Amino acid sequence: MPLIQVKQIAGRTAEQKREIVRELTEAYVRATGVKPENIWVTIDEIPAENWATGGTPIADRTA
Repeated sequence: MPLIQVKQIAGRTAEQKREIVRELTEAYVRATGVKPENIWVTIDEIPAENWATGGTPIADRTA
């Protein structure tokens, strides 16, 4: 079974996460022909203070 993993900063709504899962699943089905029920998607949400780019935590950039 294919597993698609998404890591993102916390804060998306439940509806946004449903849309992410739906879109990723549909794209994988189109690209491979795998049945949707065989595709797993996980979303890991990481607090902004635990994610950094360019040496600066994201939380510091949005504060």
